[in-house]
Amino acid sequence: MIYLHVPFCRSFCTYCDFYSEIACKGKDEAAIARWADDVCREIEGRRQEIEATLDLDTLYIGGGTPSVLPLSVLRQILTALQAIREGHPYTEFTIEVNPEDIVERGAEYVRGLLDLGVNRISMGVQSLDDGILRWMNRRHDSTACRHAYSILTPTNKPDVSIDLITGVPGMTMEILERTVEEVIGWRPEHISAYQLSIEEGSALARMIERGEVKELDEEACRAQYDYLCRRLAEAGYHHYEISNWALPGHEAIHNSAYWTRQPYVGLGPGA
Repeated sequence: MIYLHVPFCRSFCTYCDFYSEIACKGKDEAAIARWADDVCREIEGRRQEIEATLDLDTLYIGGGTPSVLPLSVLRQILTALQAIREGHPYTEFTIEVNPEDIVERGAEYVRGLLDLGVNRISMGVQSLDDGILRWMNRRHDSTACRHAYSILTPTNKPDVSIDLITGVPGMTMEILERTVEEVIGWRPEHISAYQLSIEEGSALARMIERGEVKELDEEACRAQYDYLCRRLAEAGYHHYEISNWALPGHEAIHNSAYWTRQPYVGLGPGA
């Protein structure tokens, strides 16, 4: 069970406090290459730890924004891992992506991910309301989300998980309902919905300190969560974890293992 942290993003979201570095397209290939070389050295140095976790053979590549990485970099890291785990195919191989990267890189990039062994893709939609997305400083809009999902769902597609955020200042129940109803209509195998938290050091925390933004009150947050629980259950999704719902049989193996305290190896600077 391996988690790999990719510390690169094209821009920073309003609410985020995860460690990441801005990687501008066409300008930061050298930084990405150095990171990949360092990860490969870390893999070799932690060979025994990786071998000890092969009973639960999952790989999760998170971030940051893993979809900023070219396929060649992913292939380099996977080759280093395969030298240790030869004969152990991944039961579940998840990578996080952003909609704008999928739209920009297209179906060929998705086919490349599948050729590398990816069988589960987690896409950070967050909302289908363009006003909310702008407030979050997301690089995509709702149209890009729809387009990206259509690219992810060809024949023999991987499992797709859609990430949403609730409890956002300015997010009314009507805004949330429109997003959830549309996502249900897409019928992804998995839906994650996280309540916004105010993280120290984030742009959002500073905005609240300055009085520029007011948190959504607890009752409104509670109502949004209750709505999600009810509506997703009605739509046939199994609520198997606090913030995660899946069509039966599509629960995330990797994420579930954290809850049962399975040993894992964390690679990369924020793992």
